[in-house]
Amino acid sequence: MDLIGEIKKLKEKRDAVILAHNYQIPEVQDIADYVGDSLELARLASSLKNKTIVFCGVRFMAETAKVLSPDKTVLLPEKDAGCPMADMILPEQLENLRSQYPGAQVVAYVNTSVEVKALSDICCTSSNAVKVVDSVSSDEIIFVPDRNLATWVSLKSKKKIICHPGFCIVHENVKPSDVLKMKELYPESIILAHPECSLEVLKLADSVQSTGGMIRYVSGSDKKEFIIVTEQGMNYRLSKLFPDRIFHSMTPEMICFNMKKTTVESVFFALKENRYEIILLKELIEKASIPLKRMLMLG
Repeated sequence: MDLIGEIKKLKEKRDAVILAHNYQIPEVQDIADYVGDSLELARLASSLKNKTIVFCGVRFMAETAKVLSPDKTVLLPEKDAGCPMADMILPEQLENLRSQYPGAQVVAYVNTSVEVKALSDICCTSSNAVKVVDSVSSDEIIFVPDRNLATWVSLKSKKKIICHPGFCIVHENVKPSDVLKMKELYPESIILAHPECSLEVLKLADSVQSTGGMIRYVSGSDKKEFIIVTEQGMNYRLSKLFPDRIFHSMTPEMICFNMKKTTVESVFFALKENRYEIILLKELIEKASIPLKRMLMLG
C-alpha cells in the first residue's frame, strides 16, 4: 500500500492537518504539514481552520491542541506516547506547593498534563519561559515541573523561583564531559544546548536555545558547524533546513523513545480509524485554556 498517498487522500477527506514536533522521526517530519517546537505548534493549533488535527508528538502536546481547539478532533497516533517529565508533577503535588507558598503564582511548563495546567496561572515553553516569568505579578514563582529550565530562568530573572524537582530523562543524560569531548572532536563548532539540560552543561554552550531558537540561531549565523545538544530528531530538521551546514549529534542516549513511537503507519491508522482521539471534559478544557491563552497573548 502507498501509505503516503493514502494519507494524502484521508487528509483531504477529513479536512485534516498533520503537526509534528522537531523530535519526530524523519519519515514523520517529511509527511507533516507543519514541523515545529511546542510553542509554534500550540499557536498553530489555535489558528488552523482544519476540522481534524493529527498531532505527532506526545500526549501533553495533543492535549494542548485540544484545549486550544475544543471543537476540533485531535488525534494522537500513538496512545502510549507520553512524557516522563510531565508525569513527574501531579495535581495534588501542585496543590501542596500552592499551600506552602500562598503568595506565589504558578508557571507551568507546557510539558505538563492538562490537569496540572488547569491548576496553574500561566504556561510557558522553553523559548518564552523567561518572558513569561517576568510577566507574572508576584515576586515568587512556583515553576513546574523542570528543575533545569527553572534554574536557567532563575539566572535570567529577578523573580524568586521555587522549582519542582522534575527533569527530562533525555537531556538529563548529557554530562559536561560529553560536551567537552564533542568540542575536542569538533573545535570549530558552535555549541547549541537546550535549557532542559543541567546548568553545568548549559555553561559550556555558546548559546542556550529552544529547538525553534536553534533554527533561528543557525539562520542568523555565518558559522558552518554546530554541536546540537538536544534530542537527535532536531539534527534531521536542521540538516533539512540548512543542507550547507554540518550538525553533530550528542551521545546515542539522546533519544526520546516516546517521540520515536509515531510512524507513518500509525499516522495512517489515526486518520483511517480515528486513532486515538483526545477526549477532555469541558470544565477541564475551560480551566486549562486560561493559562495557555495567557501565554499566547504575550506574543
